[in-house]
Amino acid sequence: MSEWPTTTLGELIHVKHGYAFKGEHFAATGDKLVLKPGNFPIGGGLKLRPGKDDYYTGTYPPEFELAPGDMVVVMTDLTQSAPILGSPAFVPAKPSMLHNQRLGLVQIKPGAKVDERFLYYSMLSDTARSQVRATATGATVRHTAPERLYRVRIAFPDLRVQQSVGEILASVDELIENNRRRVEVLEEMARAIYREWFVKFRFPGHEDVPMVDSVVGPIPEGWRAATIGDALELKYGKALKASARRGGGVAVVSSAGVVGWHDESFVDGPAIVVGRKGNVGSVHWVDGPCWPIDTAYFVQTDLPLRFVSEQLRRTAFTNSHAAVPGLSREAAYAQPFLLPDVQVLDSFQALVDPLGSHATGLMSQNEKLAEVRDLLLPKLVTGQIDVSSLDLDAVISTGSTEESAVAQ
Repeated sequence: MSEWPTTTLGELIHVKHGYAFKGEHFAATGDKLVLKPGNFPIGGGLKLRPGKDDYYTGTYPPEFELAPGDMVVVMTDLTQSAPILGSPAFVPAKPSMLHNQRLGLVQIKPGAKVDERFLYYSMLSDTARSQVRATATGATVRHTAPERLYRVRIAFPDLRVQQSVGEILASVDELIENNRRRVEVLEEMARAIYREWFVKFRFPGHEDVPMVDSVVGPIPEGWRAATIGDALELKYGKALKASARRGGGVAVVSSAGVVGWHDESFVDGPAIVVGRKGNVGSVHWVDGPCWPIDTAYFVQTDLPLRFVSEQLRRTAFTNSHAAVPGLSREAAYAQPFLLPDVQVLDSFQALVDPLGSHATGLMSQNEKLAEVRDLLLPKLVTGQIDVSSLDLDAVISTGSTEESAVAQ
């Protein structure tokens, strides 16, 4: 175990409360995003939520506008298990973000000899966040406060060691972020090809194909304006309680996306999962075998799946239930669905499949990198691994922090 000294966060930081932005001034678009706990994924960092984020159109005190590089921490978690309570994140350069009352702004005290990245990973570690959860208040919604954060105790080596630990962990996160951006580019390339071919009808050879009238407007001759019911079947997912999920490599998928992992599959991959209850009509692509649960459908079709997924994403599904939002199969089947010429479909599939395969490889690499980071983080920030003897390339290649992956 570590022989490092320890200190409390109160010796190192001040936490500033956020501002109570008024809901009447929230908007779906704008220049200033109101940062909320929902923007904090489990595992650290921030994520944007297109269609769910709130932007602010009213006036507010200027000191509650966050600057790029600011560190913020979750002070309120809406779930009883509080998986993100006390979780920190750095504010990105874009978009501009506002500091609301459910978050704290972390400010390093003058004269405190602490590396900011080491502080971030120390606060992110379960060693720190378990202390935050232990002192939280609230039976359902869990709260912490600056005074409770100040009592959290962390290992505190000299500044040089802090900087080395922060640099190592940040380098893994940078690899993950670079891969994530590359995946986004690959996915956008595939969507751009789809839009060009099947929305603008500028597919290879389109100059020689006349346009004809249809119920959805002009379409290329030989194509068919059909319905979803003509093109595919929506199969019901199967219930799998959280307590029954044994972990493993099989994604458990709800209408909200991946919600857990299991060691047994219900559907072979790749698969398209469509939201049935809750997130009505949401569309999720799953590369490998998966288990869609009973809040979702999965797609069965002979058509190329990547084409089908893009068509479904452009479909305006509507809620067909009064109480809990839901999507009936009958309502879904009645929605328009364009069936292009088979040769055009085959050409599209041949063009976008390599993009998808590359993206899948990068996402698999990110899963491995995240596992490595999660293995390293608690050991590095508590001194269980000598940072000077760590061979990061070996750790990444083996996925292990045991002696075989650490230079002696």
